[in-house]
Amino acid sequence: MGELTYFLGLQVKQARDGIFIHQSKYCTDLLKKFKMLDYKEAETPMATNCYLDLDEAGKSVDQKMYRGMIGSLLYPIASRTDIMHNVCLCSRFQSSPKESYLTIVKIILKYFKGTKSLGLWYPNGTNIFLEGFSDSDFGGCKLDRKSTSGTCHLLGSTLISWDSKKQSCVALSITEADYIAAGSSCALSL
Repeated sequence: MGELTYFLGLQVKQARDGIFIHQSKYCTDLLKKFKMLDYKEAETPMATNCYLDLDEAGKSVDQKMYRGMIGSLLYPIASRTDIMHNVCLCSRFQSSPKESYLTIVKIILKYFKGTKSLGLWYPNGTNIFLEGFSDSDFGGCKLDRKSTSGTCHLLGSTLISWDSKKQSCVALSITEADYIAAGSSCALSL
């Protein structure tokens, strides 16, 4: 059958020193699908000080189109950890999408334009040890004051799992939010 080069939208480049997995073709197809090939590139997927709130006064947009964009952005998370938090944040507002949310989704797509070639590198011959990291944003959701946990696990120097999820309860302190994130990280590594 030959060497694996393309599988379910994942492009695989095998070399002597490791394997590189990316989705540049999928990103290009995504930009074509939403007619954004001519748009200017964005430097970041979302501003760090940007908080999405319930925008009741905002202008509504086509729910089917918004959900289609979010669904299309969920797939690249398989190789693009840099957009995971932002896409998951935008996906919280699928029931009543507004123009302000659509603007953020378009910025993520513009970010794709300049970073199509990013992916995951799995080098050969690294030391095998499991390492996990976690963090949280204390009360990051302005609607219900819940924090969002972020976790990642590395086997040697290779990223093998990652997660970004809103916590199920309201933390009363930064320490409690970080403790919940650490517990979530440990549960994922088992």
